[in-house]
Amino acid sequence: MPAKGPRAAGSRWLTIVGIGEDGVAGLGDEAKQRIAQAEVVFGGKRHLALVANLAKGEARTWPTPFDAEMRDVLALKGKKICVLASGDPFFHGVGVTLARKVKPEHMLVLPAPSSLSLAASRLGWALQDIETISLHGHSIDLIRPLLHPGARILALTSDGDAPAAIAGLLDELGFGPSRLTVLEALGGADEAHRTSRADAFGLKNINPLNVLALEIEPTPDARILPLTVGLADHLFEHDGQITKREIRAITLSVLAPRRGELLWDIGAGSGSIGIEWMMAHPSLRAIAVEANSERAARIARNAAHCGVPGLVVVEGAAPKAFAKLATPDAIFIGGGGSDAGVLEKAIKALRAGGRLVANAVTLEMEALLLDQYNRRGGDLTRIALSRAAPVGSMQAWRPAMPVTQWSWVKP
Repeated sequence: MPAKGPRAAGSRWLTIVGIGEDGVAGLGDEAKQRIAQAEVVFGGKRHLALVANLAKGEARTWPTPFDAEMRDVLALKGKKICVLASGDPFFHGVGVTLARKVKPEHMLVLPAPSSLSLAASRLGWALQDIETISLHGHSIDLIRPLLHPGARILALTSDGDAPAAIAGLLDELGFGPSRLTVLEALGGADEAHRTSRADAFGLKNINPLNVLALEIEPTPDARILPLTVGLADHLFEHDGQITKREIRAITLSVLAPRRGELLWDIGAGSGSIGIEWMMAHPSLRAIAVEANSERAARIARNAAHCGVPGLVVVEGAAPKAFAKLATPDAIFIGGGGSDAGVLEKAIKALRAGGRLVANAVTLEMEALLLDQYNRRGGDLTRIALSRAAPVGSMQAWRPAMPVTQWSWVKP
């Protein structure tokens, strides 16, 4: 049988070496050998400086702006090329980018411990029991769904200002008592650890190379986003145009999100359906189509406040707004479904095997759904809810407007 593993990698033209703040001292013999033998070594200025006494080939810094297509590296295919990366190249690193362009059999990857592994080892935290997130180059709003009592979070940050910004967000959301530990320059001579409460954060001159460890403690009025569908209505800013909590929970259950899928939320109103769709898993994507400009702006705010700032808001009237949108895996129609052409063009846009769910509260929309049910099949459901409310000195049931729901899978 042919040899397997790194030792069988002599013909591989690209080597990716993970390097820590301890530089060459932390590298294994094979990593040192590959750097020394490389005709060209790519990396950031800091990484290239760390191996300057070892590298014999040409040193090239990454272009600004960073080229995600890796043209300079790919142009040298067949030569002995080495790329330097921080820690583990496949943990939010350049290895992920290169793997989209270079086959695994053409690469030798020699990782170092990731910054999160180093942070966990310093704190004595079990990695399998904590939340990890990269906020490097991303909105800090992404941390919101992770803020639960007792949670431990390790976050990659963008710069020395990020810990203070994150502390401010926690305090604003009612997590002021939370304990924040900034771990700076992990693995290097300047490594330092400093701790503060979120509501008293005053750490200065933080090294841009830092990991933030959070131990979450809420106040009684903290904004906690539950780990289930059907968030309370008050967690969304709205003008009354919102799919109510119980109906939303049923609707999302029928939409049945699956990893990596794209949802169109048509007539999005407050955006609650698309937002909760995305909250189900980080790989999920959603496009909210909304004709009203005030509601479109409100959807964007709601998305940020619920920790899914990546939700795409398309301001425009359906079905014209569908023209340049990516093909959806699922569609929800909550508003404007009775407008001319909306339902038919949504059905046409849906991929084969995709799911469509439409809710109706008006007789006109209900008639359209009944027609589609008779023509195409699927499931037709009537949802009726009542809530207890005062009647004089006593209580009685007050029914909400019933919802007719049609769900269908495109053959």
